[in-house]
Amino acid sequence: VDELGQHDDHAALLASAIVEQPPVLARDGGVFAEGHDAELDELRRLSENADQFLVDLETREREATGIPTLKVGYNRVHGYYLEISKAQAGKAPTQYTRRQTLTNAERYITEELKTFEDKVLSARERALARERLLYEQLLDALNERLPQLKTCAAALSELDVLAGLAERAQALDWSRPELTDEPKLCIERGRHPVVEAVREDPFEPNDLILDDSADGNGRRMLVITGPNMGGKSTYMRQNALIVLLAHIGSFVPAARAQIGPIDRILTRIGAGDDLARGQSTFMVEMSETSYILHHATDRSLVLMDEIGRGTSTYDGLALAEACARHLAANNRAWTLFATHYFELTALAEDNGIANVHLDAVEHHDKVHGDRLVFMHAVKDGPANRSFGLQVAALAGLPRAVVQQAKARLAELEQRGHDAPTPAPMVPDTLDAPRQASLFSAPSAAMEALAGLDPDELTPKQALEALYRLKQLQRE
Repeated sequence: VDELGQHDDHAALLASAIVEQPPVLARDGGVFAEGHDAELDELRRLSENADQFLVDLETREREATGIPTLKVGYNRVHGYYLEISKAQAGKAPTQYTRRQTLTNAERYITEELKTFEDKVLSARERALARERLLYEQLLDALNERLPQLKTCAAALSELDVLAGLAERAQALDWSRPELTDEPKLCIERGRHPVVEAVREDPFEPNDLILDDSADGNGRRMLVITGPNMGGKSTYMRQNALIVLLAHIGSFVPAARAQIGPIDRILTRIGAGDDLARGQSTFMVEMSETSYILHHATDRSLVLMDEIGRGTSTYDGLALAEACARHLAANNRAWTLFATHYFELTALAEDNGIANVHLDAVEHHDKVHGDRLVFMHAVKDGPANRSFGLQVAALAGLPRAVVQQAKARLAELEQRGHDAPTPAPMVPDTLDAPRQASLFSAPSAAMEALAGLDPDELTPKQALEALYRLKQLQRE
């Protein structure tokens, strides 16, 4: 408050000199209030009274010439003129001087109109010039105390931010976070401040627990699964916003929050290409992921949303798993990793990784039929369904398309139950004792052959690979 200072003289000057709603560009004029400068007021009155003079002139000339269609006009090339149609041009008085001929009209000038034009145009130009001079004088007066005014502006901006945060904290029932030196991120009943404000239904709060427990049960990464529209991205973003708000000195939308040292928040959320740089959606995703893997530390908060969805299923799954393992083992960052690859839930077998999910419930309504109700509550453990077809139906896809998708899904699931993927043809697996598989893939021989690298095999391994390929072909 002490930095605000006393600026009564400058405040009075600005209040008397500037209009309440000044124009965006000073060069357009209209910045200074009436009464601030007598010369400017006189020039403005001359310009503003021009419209009434032209109306009176038009009326007077119509009566004098008996031409009811005569009118006064203006353009930047010829200035002011009297326009008469071709049919009435013969009635033009002798004191009219022709200025321009058009297809259907003649344009004239009179001595009176010429004198008025010189006076008005000159007044407008002089008024703009006068405003420029007054504006420069005003800046000179303010520059005399520019450092003090800058200090005042900075203090006002800080007060504005703090008052806004305080008002939101009181109005929205936010709590004071606890910043601790312990490595942890514990949030009770956290909420997303923006989503909560725009939703008509009550917002479902959720907890977040990430810590380094001494008993080895600590969690540094959460693998988040669940249906589309279930709230995975909202859950990730709300926790990042809570951390960010806490570090700028704000209360947070949560019942309680304990936040350890955080050096940065790194995110890979959303999908979009970069046409200007010639980068596809997947390339942008990988570039951002690369930055995260190279810069995340054990004090970073990382949000990874559906890594690998921009490429083929197996490539995406392999990349997602590798990125998750790297973040957990090498970076050791606090990580929220949302995915639709249910295979990644097996990562929870490693220390420091846990599964959570958001669920949905199918509900039959007599009026609306089958409906999908999103619970928006984060629970421990992996999800067991994605509800992709149900969400597609909610989006309005034709019923025939959804039914066809259901039939195809059942076919694919049955095929997946009937056959396994063969062991990869690499030296380690070829040397290992062979165990018969419980499943076999539709094109197992071709997939095994595609994964074969002859340059890495010994003669014995190559012969073993050949026998396995032969057997896969028979199967």
